Amino acid sequence: MKISAQSEDVIITHALGSCLGISVHDPVAQVGGILHVMMPLAKVNPDKARKIPCAFVDSGLPAFFRELQEAGACRNRFVLKVAGGTSSFHGEPDHFAIGKRNYITLRKMLWKIGLLIDAEDVGGEVARTMRLEVATGLVYLSTAGKEKELKSYRHSAKARGAKTAPRNPAGLLA
Repeated sequence: MKISAQSEDVIITHALGSCLGISVHDPVAQVGGILHVMMPLAKVNPDKARKIPCAFVDSGLPAFFRELQEAGACRNRFVLKVAGGTSSFHGEPDHFAIGKRNYITLRKMLWKIGLLIDAEDVGGEVARTMRLEVATGLVYLSTAGKEKELKSYRHSAKARGAKTAPRNPAGLLA
């Protein structure tokens, strides 16, 4: 986990195979961070979870959100972008479906607190590198030497003239 309130910072995480990179940016506070999680549930390895809680979706996400808020971010302004969660490793099937389980666990946790993912690039068979520019909130993904921006769904919908739902329905956030 890396969090910054310095607008000139760029945060990068590498090798997002079955792991997930969870990028959060508050555009008003200009606070951003990336959480790199490896496994869905801390209960599979309690010793590791005590030492490295951010390695797991269920223990890392609350800690990540807490630290973002301590740095000045406001949860109802979070712009969340997610990448990773591949379904295979070097062409071999993922019999344990770690990537899929990471993603499902994340989606359930976000749903429970009323947060939506603004953009994602998950699944497939190729590892990714995720880069967040703290000043702008732009997220870029690199795969096999090619880079692309991970664009928000909200911005795409607005460009098409669609109306978007509120970010966080009233009463769902603590």
